Amino acid sequence: QVQLAESGGGLVQPGNSLRLSCSVSGGSLSSYDWAWFRQAPGSEREFVAAIRRSGGNTYYADAVKGRFSVSKNAATNTVYLPMNNLMTGDTATYYCGNGRPVLSAIRNKDMYYSWGPGTQVTVSS
Repeated sequence: QVQLAESGGGLVQPGNSLRLSCSVSGGSLSSYDWAWFRQAPGSEREFVAAIRRSGGNTYYADAVKGRFSVSKNAATNTVYLPMNNLMTGDTATYYCGNGRPVLSAIRNKDMYYSWGPGTQVTVSS
């Protein structure tokens, strides 16, 4: 069974950067698509970014396009989410997930099999 563990969150001021990591065990990065979602208190879990298992194509929510990027490293079995120019609206708990969604469903959280416990990102002055 695939297990995921997010890390790298913290408290930062607007305009600063963080890099989130998702450590994967029990499965190969090449076997799944990988996605980052986030959830703020009182809100639904929303799509942030995804990277496909084949070809490495990436997809982003409009709110983060140009500021966030998603990548993966097979040698360390880790998925990354560097986040630049953070805004207060980015405050949330960030989760990584694995799945095999069709492209049209890549932004649907119900298409992902497993989630980590999440890492908190707080952007505040």
